[in-house]
Order: sequence, then C-alpha cells, then structure tokens
Amino acid sequence: MASRNFLLKSRLLVTSSTNQKFNNLKNLSSIKLNDSILNLKSCPLASYRTRSDFPDHARSESSNKKEINSGPAIKNIRKTCRITKENLSERVKISGWVQYKRMLGQFMVLRDSYGFIQVMVNDPLILISLKDLPLESVLEVTGVVRYRPEEQSNEDMPSGELEVLAENVQILNRCNARLPFQIQEFHEVKEPLRLQYRYLDLRHRKLQQNLRQRSKILFKMREYLMANEFVDVETPILFRKTPGGAREFIVPTHDKGKAYCLPQSPQQFKQLLMVGGIDRYMQIAKCFRDETAKPDRQPEFTQVDIEMSFVDVEDVKNIVEGMLVHSWPGHLKPIHSPFPKMDFHDAIRVYGSDKPDTRFDNTLQEVTDIFEHCNFTPLMKSFRNRPMESIQVVQFPHVSPYLSNKDVSYLTKVLKSSFHEKHRAFFAIVRIKEDNSWHGTLHKMIGDLTYKRLEERLQLNPGDVFIIAAGLDRNACLTAGKFRVEMASLLKEKGISVYEDDDSMNFLWIENFPLFLPKEDGSGGLESAHHPFTAPHPDDLTCIYSNPEAARGLHYDLVLNGAEVGGGSIRIHNADLQKYVLQDILKEDAAPLQHLIDALNSGCPPHGGIALGVDRYLSIICNTQSIRDVIAFPKSSEGKCLMSQAPSTISKDDMEYYHLTVKE
Repeated sequence: MASRNFLLKSRLLVTSSTNQKFNNLKNLSSIKLNDSILNLKSCPLASYRTRSDFPDHARSESSNKKEINSGPAIKNIRKTCRITKENLSERVKISGWVQYKRMLGQFMVLRDSYGFIQVMVNDPLILISLKDLPLESVLEVTGVVRYRPEEQSNEDMPSGELEVLAENVQILNRCNARLPFQIQEFHEVKEPLRLQYRYLDLRHRKLQQNLRQRSKILFKMREYLMANEFVDVETPILFRKTPGGAREFIVPTHDKGKAYCLPQSPQQFKQLLMVGGIDRYMQIAKCFRDETAKPDRQPEFTQVDIEMSFVDVEDVKNIVEGMLVHSWPGHLKPIHSPFPKMDFHDAIRVYGSDKPDTRFDNTLQEVTDIFEHCNFTPLMKSFRNRPMESIQVVQFPHVSPYLSNKDVSYLTKVLKSSFHEKHRAFFAIVRIKEDNSWHGTLHKMIGDLTYKRLEERLQLNPGDVFIIAAGLDRNACLTAGKFRVEMASLLKEKGISVYEDDDSMNFLWIENFPLFLPKEDGSGGLESAHHPFTAPHPDDLTCIYSNPEAARGLHYDLVLNGAEVGGGSIRIHNADLQKYVLQDILKEDAAPLQHLIDALNSGCPPHGGIALGVDRYLSIICNTQSIRDVIAFPKSSEGKCLMSQAPSTISKDDMEYYHLTVKE
C-alpha cells in the first residue's frame, strides 16, 4: 500500500516536460508494474488529464469544438472501423491485437476483426508497460478520439483520419514473442505452416473476409429455402456402406466385425424423406469421401442439399437459380436467371469438357478430314495400335513468346496424367516460330500437303500455339479440352488473360448426360455416369433393357466458370427399375439397399433434387486458389490435419475394444 501511495503522489508531481517525467520515475524502477489496467483516473488522488495536456493535432478549432466529457461515461466500440468523425472528442473503449508499434509503444496500430485504428500513448507509466510488449498481444484501450496529424492520415482506412489518445491500457493477454509467422498481408507463408498454426492464420484479413462471406451466403440460402416452405432436416452421420461411388470412411464398432460408414451424401435419407411425405427438404450437410485431397476437394466437405417431391427438371432449376440470385454477394456483378443450358454432347464437342468454362472462346475445331490422306494415321496406329476416329485442334494465337520449354513440358505432363492410358488420345503441342516453321518434327511427319491445308483451315500465324489431339472421338475431345483450360490458366499466371471479362461469373446448366459410361479403369462393364439412383430420360426408357449405354439420364450439373458447383437429378421412384439398374446393369449387390427398394415400393412419389458444393462454390466467389481458403480448419492436400496431427495413432486399449489389428 505504501508503494502504491508513493506511486500516486509521484504521479501528481509529473510536470509537462517529458524529460522531467521520466526523471521523476527513476526512483520507481524497483516497483514492478504488472500487466493489469493502469487506470490512475479511477483514484481520487489522481488529476484528470484533458485534451489541453497534450499536443493539439486538430485540423481546426471548429472540427474539434465538442467538449470532452469529463465524466465517467465511456462508449464501448466493438468494431474499430466504426470509429468515425461522429466520435471526435468522445471517450471510447476499444479492444484488439497489436498490429504495429514503434517509439517504445508510443505509436501503435490496434487491429480487430473489422479494421484498424491508430493509438497514441503519451502517459509514461503506460509506456513502461508497453516497452517490451510483443506484437499480437491483446489490449483494451480507453481514450479520446481525435484527428491524426495531417501527415499521418491514411485515406485507405475507414478510420484513417482518426486516432485514439490513450488514457488507460489494459494488457488482456501478452503474446508469445516468437510466433511462427507474423500476421502481415505482405508476408508470404507456406501453406503447411499456415495449416499447422491455423488459429494464427485465421487472423489474416482475407481469411476473415472469406469466412464471413461464407456465413452470409449460407444464411441467405437458408432464408430463401425456408421462405419457399423447405424443411431443414438433419440426417444421420453414422450409416452403412453404399454400393458404388467413392471410397467411404469406415467407423469401427465394438460389435466384432461390424462398422459404420460416414456418408458420401445424404442421398438415401433425402429420398426416404420424400417417401415419408416431407415434400421439400433442405440441409447444410457434412459429407465424407476417403480419397486423396486436391485443390478443389477435401475428405470432408459441405453441401447445400435439396430434394422435392412432384417436380420435374425445370422445377429444381428454378429453385436453385432463385436461391443463388437471392444469396448473391452485393459487391459482385449481379447475376440473372434463367441460366443458359447446354447439351452434354455439345459441351464435349465444342469445349472438350462436361463442365466448360464459357468465359473465353478458343473452342475445339475438328480437322479429321485434313488428315485422311497423310502419314499421320500410320503414326497413330504405331503409337497405340488403335485406329483414330477424330482429330481435334485448340488454338491460342500469338502466345508462343510467353511459353518456355518448361511450360510445354508441364502441359504435356498434366495431359498425360489426367487420363487413364486406355482413354488417352495421342496429342502434340505445336508452337509456330517467327519464320512460320513448327517446333519439333510433326511438320515433317504429316507432310507438306497436310501442313498447307491445316495452315489454311486454322489461319496459322507466327507465334500461335495449338494442340493436335487424335484418337477415339470422346478421348480426342477431352484431351483437347483439358489443354484449353490448362493453357488459359497458365497464361493468366503470366499476366495474359484470355477471358472476355476477368470478373465475369458464367453459370451454365449441362443436361442430357448419358445414364451409364464405360468404367474408367478400363475393366469392362458400365458404371453410373453420376449415381445409380438417377432416372432415365422418358424417351430412352426402352434403351435401359436393350442398349443401356445409349440411354440418357435426367441428370443436370450446374457449372460456374468451368467448375462443377452442383449436381442433381430426377430419381428412380420405381422399385423394380431401381433393382434392375443395380443388379442387371451395374452388377452390384442390391442387398445393402434393400431398405431403399422396400421404401420405393411403399408408395414413393416422383421426386428430384440437387446438391451444391459449398466449398468449391465459395472458392470461386471469393477468388481463392484453393477451397482450403474458404474453410476454417481444412485438411492438407494429403488429407491430414497438420494442427492436431490427425489422424492419430490408435491406443492399444482402443485397438482391443474395436477388435482391430495392424498388419506390419
């Protein structure tokens, strides 16, 4: 108590001279100042400081004509960016992280989740406690709002003309002085380190914006669906293994030899809800797939799940378009419905993809007829000993000077790795030199006549780059289409945009998909183009029994800027047809789905729906490189949580309880 009284008496003797202030405090060096609030004004022995005690940074007398309220009233400002000129001369309380400080803490920038505010500290007692305070420490500051000095004004900040003159500072939490990285926008931090310390990474402004945008959009989506009489139903996470589809996560139980599975989607449950009379269902659903993570995939992901009874394809599309328009962010160019639509086969033929990016042209050109009488066919047969059915070209004019040999090697590697060997077309990437000759030997192999005809058809010029893809028709189109997308992305990285509008958001419905496709692994037989519950097109119903590979499905995908952001279909609601598709066409065991077949046989109404991939959709909206940048706690590209080191080793007790053994 004696030390406290001595401190307060010394406080009253402090003069206006800064040097004298610190001289008078030398004798107090043995007194330990803790990190709690330094509020001398709360004591009746301490004199109140007013604006006249400090240098006047006001722009004019008129701009600061408000009198400082000398009473105890303090306005608690939750968001620093909400401090405006209306708060001039008011006593406020703000809280946040120390973003920047200099002059031993006399000048600070305080950051919260909404913005920044400059803080000035002139009180020598407060300065002592702030001298060695690390950045990212958490403070509560009480002080008076005033104008910054004119030379320190920052028009890029909402509160860039203002600052808070600190009267009291409370250190709420002193940060570790050696963080793994600083929370600065200009600091490049490798992604593994960001994921390991995600709780720090989340302080970055861009991640904050992304997660808040995610929250707003999902709220608006739910709002729209609720206004249209949808029922939000939570479906189980613990389920059983589903035939076909992606690999599922197994959840062992203490019942020996039995396990749950985490669902790939609520597909079966939402169909069962239709049987049960819940005619409009929605859910912001968590889904799981045990597959290698990619930039646009995660082992666990979120989707907006929708199902409706007594609807057709157009009914589902109308609901989805209305929901997206309603929830569209205001800072982006507005979107309008109805969205354009394209037949699946037209998408493959024109863009070489079932999820075409329509923001730029550079579409496929078929040149099969040009190569009918040249040496190219023998070359193809020797390459894979397969006859070719189609030759496709995609051309990018005047970009060859921007491509290095390394870039061409990269494109070649991507194309080879994107397709199974049995579905891969022969291709060659050609660059035209300034003298109009081609890089490589392909020119000589196809002959002068074919070269001339190709040059005339494509109107080739020096500096052009194009791909020739040859093989079975679908394979050639897909290879050329993959080159089209990868080339546009590579050029964009080099600052050469091929897009008509870099800010455009092009939605597109793809419909009339084939119901079944040959298995991707080349093992023979058919697999569902999407999933085994999709109903066949009414005009192709007889094909199901005679030529299933020719049947179209009532499936529809929603594409945004070349990425699939949603997929849905009208479902099979006839039990016999569903059983036939599973057993006779797909050669799957229908027993694990007997509950669904029984339900379809219990008076199931016609129904359909869709699922929108939230993470991928928001990644495009927020213009991020990866969906990991729109997820609070994502997994790494290997599907691991680098922060918690999950998945973790199972203890011996758990191994025994769940009847598990590990093979060496």
